Amino acid sequence: MPKEILSIKKEDSNIYLEFVGELNLYKITICENQLNKTDFSQIKKIYIDLGKLSFIDTAGALFINSLQKDFSSLEVILNYSNLTKDILDTLQLVKLKKEDSEVLKQKSNGIFVSTGKSVYLSFLDFLSFILFLKEVGLAKLNYLKSFKNIRIKEIMFEINESGIKALGIISVTSFLIGLVVAYQSAFQLKIYGANIFVVDMLGISMLRELAPLITAIVIAGRSGSAFTAQIGAMKITEELDAMRTMGFDPYAFLVLPRIIALMLVMPILIFVSDMMGIIGGMIVANMDLDISATLFLDRFSTAVDIKHFYIGIFKGPFFAFLISTIGIYRGLKVKNDTQSIGFNTTKSVVEAIFAVIVCDAIFSIIFTHMGI
Repeated sequence: MPKEILSIKKEDSNIYLEFVGELNLYKITICENQLNKTDFSQIKKIYIDLGKLSFIDTAGALFINSLQKDFSSLEVILNYSNLTKDILDTLQLVKLKKEDSEVLKQKSNGIFVSTGKSVYLSFLDFLSFILFLKEVGLAKLNYLKSFKNIRIKEIMFEINESGIKALGIISVTSFLIGLVVAYQSAFQLKIYGANIFVVDMLGISMLRELAPLITAIVIAGRSGSAFTAQIGAMKITEELDAMRTMGFDPYAFLVLPRIIALMLVMPILIFVSDMMGIIGGMIVANMDLDISATLFLDRFSTAVDIKHFYIGIFKGPFFAFLISTIGIYRGLKVKNDTQSIGFNTTKSVVEAIFAVIVCDAIFSIIFTHMGI
């Protein structure tokens, strides 16, 4: 075998590259080093002679093709004479595959192709989520067949983790929202001397829409993301596979307790959000509109119908079901790498908030048509 795989000769403004012996993955670096040391500034034509090659692999064929691209400003002449059929087939195959990949890459850059692909993948993801809901429904039916199947301890633990520990952030958030809504309303109402109507506006908006929506968004960011991260970490560490191997159903031990716990605790969280929002509005009404707490509560009891409170509480379990199922579904979609946890956690929060808003809009349409 020759000592040098590549022989370089210069004649006037031409340069001759002659490849000898075997051109494979391990020889490419040697050839690149030789070419990097060569001055091509005065060269107009490059003659590449492959006639003395005895063997070439796909990496070597790619290297030959890349030379034409690297020296695109020069005239590159390839000599294929005296090549064996195997070498010719390898060169042609790599060239065709490279052209196909470039064409495919150009096509994939089209806005319609990328949009269609994104919509198609989203549709497949939606179908996968529907199948997951079917599995959850079947598991819940088996779960509730007997009282012994209900894992009270796990449900109480999740109620504490997802609900009780979230009371602080929900209380503060709702209190501040009540302050802001009342303050912005007070500025407008004072212009028309309609100070007392701040109670009507704040009461109906908080009880019916704002409190359930704020609570759901906070829980989606707090508990929904936690579900994804927990289930995803268990999948990476193969704890889910270990549970199945030992005969334990992950749906009964991990999925259903979280869903049931969040559906039970969400109405309580919405009730707390209602109170804190009203208290925040009451403080602003007292300080900015001179409405005493007694007058505020009297007006609240007469102007705000109890149905608005029930509607807000009624939405809670539905929001909780969407948040918990999406969070758990995204956790089960985690792949065997830590980056996938972050990706799916982000998607679970975004999708849960979007689903909650869509669900709230549907409820608003239904209740409006029903006259409620």
